[in-house]
Amino acid sequence: MTVGRSTPHRLLGVDAARALALFGMMAVHITPSLTASGDVSTAYELASGRASALFAVLAGVGLALAGGGTEPPRGRVLGAAAAGTTARALVLLLVGLVVGTFDSGVAVILAYYALLFVVAAPFLGLRSRILIPLAVVWMIGTPFLSHALRLHVDRGPPNNPTIESLRDPGGLLLDLTLTGYYPVLQWTAYLLLGLGIGRLRLRESRVAWWLLAAGVTAAVVARVVSWYLLERAGGMTALAQAGAGDHPIASRQLETALETGFFGVTPTTSWWWLAVPAPHSGTTFDLAYTSGVAVAVLGAMLLIGRVLGRGLWPLAAVGSMTLTLYSLHVFLLATFVPRETPDALLIHILIAVAVAIPWRTFVGRGPLEHLAAGVSTLARESIIDRATPANR
Repeated sequence: MTVGRSTPHRLLGVDAARALALFGMMAVHITPSLTASGDVSTAYELASGRASALFAVLAGVGLALAGGGTEPPRGRVLGAAAAGTTARALVLLLVGLVVGTFDSGVAVILAYYALLFVVAAPFLGLRSRILIPLAVVWMIGTPFLSHALRLHVDRGPPNNPTIESLRDPGGLLLDLTLTGYYPVLQWTAYLLLGLGIGRLRLRESRVAWWLLAAGVTAAVVARVVSWYLLERAGGMTALAQAGAGDHPIASRQLETALETGFFGVTPTTSWWWLAVPAPHSGTTFDLAYTSGVAVAVLGAMLLIGRVLGRGLWPLAAVGSMTLTLYSLHVFLLATFVPRETPDALLIHILIAVAVAIPWRTFVGRGPLEHLAAGVSTLARESIIDRATPANR
């Protein structure tokens, strides 16, 4: 399949935003969180928590676009879409468990994404007017639920899910849903938001402008309210007194941890932890801020795509095969281009571009994307075929 036949059906702005998410995740994986002088690195200030959230929101957008766009599927088609999404999740899980075995130092996100796709299946038939408010409610409520549940869970920092993790399915499910780096309990909000956005008329410029404005507003409001709670309402004092317990951030200064990240969830020593906006803390303010950034980036890339047109295609080519390129990136970190390599980030980005552009031009889908799409298509067709007269 050539580019000329495939790209008219794709929104280049969505793929370009997905490429930015991939590059942001690469930057966080490779660049130290702190500089030699002890300051938070630029890569972390720009991308920590934001890149992976953008990736998750765009996963929801992609599911919506693949499942009817502005018109949610109904009846047998909805069942087929849910089956296809679940089958795609199985591929993501298997790839994630394999990639998780690489000694890369990366908190691999793919197994969490797999479970997110399974969770998304029951919501595929909903419209934006339900999905977006539901995402907001999810952002507000699930951090409190997570904190309450984790008060009764004695589990240390998570490891990457691997094939070996299947020996303890209960522990694996607990990590994926509640205690891991990307807990699905809270991260479902990103996917619901993405599904809702994907049901909008994304080819219209007014929708792109609305996304940009709404995203910036949400991000600013989240940060301002969190700042007030921490600095004016006594939150920082309460957190200093409560401490972080055995949470991994206990070894860092609180101000540094607030900028660099919380490894997925907050400590449970105080309910005041839910007021922090730190990357990967899973609080309402983290979810709202990173969602706002993700929506704003998507809106901006859709607008840029309208201006540049095909000029955005090289970046979009990278974003069209992020499953393959993300897996390759983790493999390279564990083998030929570890983060200690001079100019490692530049090398990883150049490799991604060098792979994506010719592959997209002469082949089409990335290899792992092709596998996931093939399995998904088989699952969808198995449902649709049951509705044909010959099979009744």
